[in-house]
Amino acid sequence: MFWYNEDIKRLKNDIEKLDYKPKLIFYGSSTFTLWNELTSIYSEYNPINLGFGGSTLAACTWFFDDIFKDIKNIESIVIYAGDNDLGDGRHPEEVLLFLENLLAKIEDKFGEIKCSVISIKPSIARKNLQGSIHFTNSKIKELLSKKQNHFYINIYDLLLDENGNPNHKYFEEDGLHFNKLGYQLVFRTLKLNSEIFPAKLVQEI
Repeated sequence: MFWYNEDIKRLKNDIEKLDYKPKLIFYGSSTFTLWNELTSIYSEYNPINLGFGGSTLAACTWFFDDIFKDIKNIESIVIYAGDNDLGDGRHPEEVLLFLENLLAKIEDKFGEIKCSVISIKPSIARKNLQGSIHFTNSKIKELLSKKQNHFYINIYDLLLDENGNPNHKYFEEDGLHFNKLGYQLVFRTLKLNSEIFPAKLVQEI
């Protein structure tokens, strides 16, 4: 996990420099890291983007205590990770176990806050894993349905074309990361699930 050290230092530095108390956190992989407009789009919720590139659910769980050490009293967290775990050869049941552990850590620290997990995206670059991705998403949905204030945000189906394949129009040339249209789709889907967000508030300085 040492290869994440610089990213973790960056995140902790970002937290230290905050001039407000965050209420909404986006936590996960490069899907968040590369979403440059994320914090400005959700500014009314006092957000912070704690995505770090290439991260797995395993890494998100491993570094949670360190990254979140100085964060208190948040109201909602949105998680995106898991495709890198599958890309590294992890079994779907392992990915589910990492998520269970992460959710337990969140509850231990923050209580029963709103926890939302965005489904793992079906990407062109990982077309060979589409079956595993679909199965993992089904298990994530099942897990979250058993928990209060936990939400499954389904973008998987929206990213498929009429033939059930990942739709090229939502991805960069690498076939893995979202382009502008991809992020617009994520934004619209989150907007339709407005209950996942904390109450709108005035910035706390």
